[in-house]
Amino acid sequence: MSALWMKVKDILELVVFKHSIFALPFLFSAMIVASKIKNDSAWFGFLALILGVICAVSARNFAMATNRLMDEDIDKDNPRCKNRPNISGRIGKGSVWGFIVVNALIFVLCAYFINPLAFYLSFPVLFLLAIYSAFKRFSALAHLVLGFCLGLAPVAGCIIVLGEIHFFSVILCLGVTFWTAGFDLLYSLQDMEYDKKVGLHSIPAKFGANATLFISAFCHLLAVLFWLLFVWVAPLGSIAFFGVLICGVILMAEHFIVRKNFAHIDKAFFTLNGYLSVVFFIFVWADLLWR
Repeated sequence: MSALWMKVKDILELVVFKHSIFALPFLFSAMIVASKIKNDSAWFGFLALILGVICAVSARNFAMATNRLMDEDIDKDNPRCKNRPNISGRIGKGSVWGFIVVNALIFVLCAYFINPLAFYLSFPVLFLLAIYSAFKRFSALAHLVLGFCLGLAPVAGCIIVLGEIHFFSVILCLGVTFWTAGFDLLYSLQDMEYDKKVGLHSIPAKFGANATLFISAFCHLLAVLFWLLFVWVAPLGSIAFFGVLICGVILMAEHFIVRKNFAHIDKAFFTLNGYLSVVFFIFVWADLLWR
């Protein structure tokens, strides 16, 4: 039993399962808004909830495991990555491949039971999730591609409930895209020198720390603007508007922490962004309940 538990822990570490908190609240935000449009109620039902969570988790597991597999050649010499389960040998390459295939099948199967549009789009989504990590080998736009991958969560939430892509979910997608790109830029500062050494095309390696901080702040400004536009398009009210302002303050705190000391990047990356996504959902939910 202990050996099995250690294997589970290694898999959770491989995909950094705790980071699922970033996308799920935005998936749920889109689902409750879509449900309000469709049913005049924020509750979308247990079946949609279960299928939505399974799709989101399996898609992220697929993406992270594929990323780990594709990056083995560059991660093995990176001091920050050398203890990852696939690099240290705690999980073999065959096991990683099996994990990837199983999660891809789970994702497609769940999408099939949601609705035809979800099923048809599951294949191009998997393709995008599989190749995003390759972008940093030839383009500094990899940060935006990663952002778009997370930004698909609210679009997926809308499809699950409405069976179509509503304009509000596209606006929310853009907000999540720039939010993710912004914090990924800050996170990438940790690997700036290593990326230069091995020739990876990250923005920190290409333009330096100061430019990265500016571009990240600009991405987060765009994120807040798109979230405000989402509140207007949804349409939501003053409670959701106030929630977006709080998210903006959290992002300001994130930049303050990182600028003060790069050693605190991990704290800013996980703790504050985890709070932000939950705060966003709570205020959207409260706004809909108030109506």
